[in-house]
Amino acid sequence: MKTTIQLEEIAMLGLGIYLFGLLPYPWWLFLTLFLVPDVGMLGYAFNKKIGAFMYNIFHHKGLAVLIYLIGIYLSNEMFQLSGIILFAHSSFDRLLGYGLKYEKGFKFTHLGEIEKKN
Repeated sequence: MKTTIQLEEIAMLGLGIYLFGLLPYPWWLFLTLFLVPDVGMLGYAFNKKIGAFMYNIFHHKGLAVLIYLIGIYLSNEMFQLSGIILFAHSSFDRLLGYGLKYEKGFKFTHLGEIEKKN
């Protein structure tokens, strides 16, 4: 099942890259903005509950798609860009095994517990 999920996430990351290519922005901007959604981890500086909430907001694919569709509806390329970055980044994170977080702590995700790699 893990391989199936990873293949699905690779496809969604590819979709995000494709959609970015339809926008009039240079590719360096995609690379520059790609890690910006990780700002959501700053919530863990306060506590686990706020950390999980903030992380999940910045890594929620449904929210990413909604932002992108609002951008399509309003013909607003910045909204489209924001939605694409959130979507692609979330797909990449899930490809690596970083799912949406539970309030128990950063390593507890909807994809299972993140293992320590020694």
